[in-house]
Formats: sequence, structure tokens, C-alpha cells
Amino acid sequence: MAHQSELIEMKVPARPEYVGVVRLTVSGVANRLGYSYDDIEDIKIAIAEACTNVVNHAYPEQSVHASMHVSFAIFEDRLELVVADKGGAVDIEELNRGRGPITKDQPVEDLKEGGLGLFLIETLMDEVEIRSEDGVMIVMTKFLQRDEVDSNVDRTSEEPTKHQ
Repeated sequence: MAHQSELIEMKVPARPEYVGVVRLTVSGVANRLGYSYDDIEDIKIAIAEACTNVVNHAYPEQSVHASMHVSFAIFEDRLELVVADKGGAVDIEELNRGRGPITKDQPVEDLKEGGLGLFLIETLMDEVEIRSEDGVMIVMTKFLQRDEVDSNVDRTSEEPTKHQ
């Protein structure tokens, strides 16, 4: 089990203009960790979707205290992103039921509001968990694919491994 080495936390107003700030921050963090361009783009889209869900759904209109808590936990082999709000408990079972299966021929208009964003997040990230206590917390994990891991992928089981 890899241990967490660093934690970056942000608390930003739950307003559309701050979604870009969070995207830029995660882009910088993921770039520093050595994620590929494609993985960084996926991470940016996923975090933006999660933040947009908070902006659009977590708080009553014009709530002065509306904020979102964003954290990036850096591990040796992965990045865990958490986006949380304090907008009140949500029935997770109901949320998951409401999303239902999504098929590629389904008209976009038929998708439940918020369902497409969650579907997109689950498609782009390696692991996604949604929790609800006094708000909603979405935990998204993206594993870091390092070169030395990729170099062994094409090797068949018959080929000898190099021992040092």
C-alpha cells in the first residue's frame, strides 16, 4: 500500500468562475507528477464536471456561504481528487438509480440532469466513489502509468524477464 506523500486543499466559492481555477490547479499538480497529456486532460474534465455539479445543484440560488472543498491527495502510484460540498444530504441510492444505464444511441435530452456529468467522470477516471453525509463528496482516482510499468505490458509469459 503506497503511502500518501502530499495533500493539497482548496476551499473556493461554489461559482462558475472558480471552476477554471480548480482545473488549472489540478492541471499543474498532475503535470508535476508526470501524467501524460491525455490523462491530464481527462483529470481536468472530471474535476470540472464534479465542480460544476456542486455549482449547479448543491446550494439554493445565491447562497452567500456556498463553497466547495477540493483536495488532491498525491500518492506514489495515483492521484485522488475529492470535491465536496455542504449543501445537505443527498440520497445516493436515488442518485444512482436516477442515472440508470446510458447507451450511446440514447438522446442527450433523455439523460437525467447531472447524470451525464457523473457518467463522464466515471468514464475518465479509474475509480469513482460518491458519499453523502451533510453534503456530497465525490472521490476520483487516476492511477499514474509510469514508463517502466508500460514497458512490460507487451511481453508474453514465455519471454524471460531480465534480472539484475
